[in-house]
Amino acid sequence: MKKTFSFTILFFQLAFVFAQVSNKLSPSDKVYGLSKFWQEVNYNFVYLDKVDRTMWDNRYRELISVVQNTKNDYQYYRELQKFCALLKDGHTNVFLPQGMEQMNTMFGDYRLFIENIDGKAIIVRTNFSKKDEIPFGSEVIAVNGKTTQKFIEENVAPYLSSSTDYVLQDWSMEGLLSELEGESFIVKIKKPNNQILELKLTHKNTEENEVYPAFEPERQLLDFKWIDGNVAYVSLNSFQDEKIDSLFIQKLSELYKAKALIIDLRYNGGGDSNIGMAILKYLTNDSILYGSKSSSRLHVPTYKAWGKYVLPKDTLKSDWNKKAYLTYNDKYFYNFDYSADTIKLEAKRIVVPTVLLMGHNTASAAEDFLIYADNQKHMTKIGENSFGSTGQPLLFELPGGGLARICTKKDTYPDGREFVGYGIKPDIVVKRKLKDYLTKKDPVLEKAVEFLKD
Repeated sequence: MKKTFSFTILFFQLAFVFAQVSNKLSPSDKVYGLSKFWQEVNYNFVYLDKVDRTMWDNRYRELISVVQNTKNDYQYYRELQKFCALLKDGHTNVFLPQGMEQMNTMFGDYRLFIENIDGKAIIVRTNFSKKDEIPFGSEVIAVNGKTTQKFIEENVAPYLSSSTDYVLQDWSMEGLLSELEGESFIVKIKKPNNQILELKLTHKNTEENEVYPAFEPERQLLDFKWIDGNVAYVSLNSFQDEKIDSLFIQKLSELYKAKALIIDLRYNGGGDSNIGMAILKYLTNDSILYGSKSSSRLHVPTYKAWGKYVLPKDTLKSDWNKKAYLTYNDKYFYNFDYSADTIKLEAKRIVVPTVLLMGHNTASAAEDFLIYADNQKHMTKIGENSFGSTGQPLLFELPGGGLARICTKKDTYPDGREFVGYGIKPDIVVKRKLKDYLTKKDPVLEKAVEFLKD
């Protein structure tokens, strides 16, 4: 069972929160928090074998002095986030204390929403009064005298924890101008007509509520509609709430009429994999499904002590030496018992040509859903790579009210193929381009409909 919270959504819903900069933590508190995080990573981070340990330990030593001299608690937490980001894992994060969160979209008279489209920081929404001054599709080409990409590389991406480069790029552009209330940016914007606009933007509450284009209707836990009369579209938007299973069952009488099916997982940030399985079992004739294999680091102190004296050549003919050597080098793993999931379902199944829509926000338990569906011949994946991160995080408190979490479990395909750090790949790649945003087209959904007609 995987229970994770959907930080992919949480991270960028902070535009209405105003940070209070405190300076309550003592130098000792700051060193303790840094050391607590470093220690928990060393003992519990499942991907420690992929970390440059010399770099990691050297950075810890450097930060002992750095964190003591941070000017306030916010700067201290930013150093912790930057330290955490070195691990490059989407389920390993440092979260700011409540009340210290950054603002993102509000700049007093202006409100800007930015997304990564075709590798560019595109403004996809403004407050209504600025829709002509900053048209939809304008591009942020420079921030504080640096090109947007250079600013991201130096000032944004180093603080974000992501398992995949493409999600890191998405988040960097969405949070390009994130900072505390009162902080300013000089931004250069290129409009669709190539006219250049330069603005000084200072984070402050935007009183104007209306935006352009208007926000999309809020997605329900499960969205359902018919396409072309006989194609059923079901969007499973979260596996956090088991209520989605009963909502799906309520639609069965209609779904049995479908000649084809589209399951949309593009907005599903995860939750509990068992919730997803409860739906998937209706979509296959199989009585057995194969989910991900899991492992975790196993630390036995005495084996680590023995391992100091074991050389690589000593492991070739001795399992004992191999176990000691791997433990000393933090590479000994415990493999959880693995067995296929047996489906017991008396209800009628819905086994028709099925398309699974996926994208960068298809994360965690939604990725587990895709792994269970991997060998279903009637299912085809369309869209972009998934988020590329899952696991079971260890959550703990940090001084001053912040939180950290560390991924403790490694998941792979049943045959050992890795997807964390790479993402699950679609069978048919379809990306949304700027022209699609401008014309409000959904090329991923359109491709799915076209595919099912062929």
